[in-house]
Amino acid sequence: MNTHTIQANISAEVQQTQQWLEQIVIGLNFCPFAKKEFVRNTIVYAPTPATKLRQAMEALAKQCELLIANPQLETTLLIFTDGFAQFERFLELVDDAGDQIVELGYEGIFQLANFHPDYFFDDEPAHSPGHYTNRSPYPTLHIIREQSMEKVLKQYPNPEQIPQNNIAMTQAKGIAYFEQVLSSIKGD
Repeated sequence: MNTHTIQANISAEVQQTQQWLEQIVIGLNFCPFAKKEFVRNTIVYAPTPATKLRQAMEALAKQCELLIANPQLETTLLIFTDGFAQFERFLELVDDAGDQIVELGYEGIFQLANFHPDYFFDDEPAHSPGHYTNRSPYPTLHIIREQSMEKVLKQYPNPEQIPQNNIAMTQAKGIAYFEQVLSSIKGD
């Protein structure tokens, strides 16, 4: 399965998410583990038009089931193409998604990371470039296999330094850089 090759039948949202992954997440080494899976084509890009929490939880459950049934797939980016544009509403989704993982019996199997176009860390000033470590073209839930994450973290020197390195990178690049790249990706 060649999941990251841009083809005519792949939605614009998936293409843009792939570009963001390649240019920002991998290109700036925000996630030192992403490149391997990107190159190996083991990332599932799952766009969903869900706008309601119930629909979103159904989409999340479906993607968890897909990963369970296909151990050769490493991770999923669940991309909300139409819903959860307001960051506060997205945070509700994130909370419910964490609860859903537990309710489905996937605690210890999957963990979630999240990204949003307006991502904002409470402990950061409003105009901090650090927010861009979690800003993406679309609201996105990242379903991560915990066992795989534990394995790569054991092999990576000083994994606790990754967030600080990412913040330092955003400060070095500056807000204008990230706004320009994300705008370019979205075709704005």
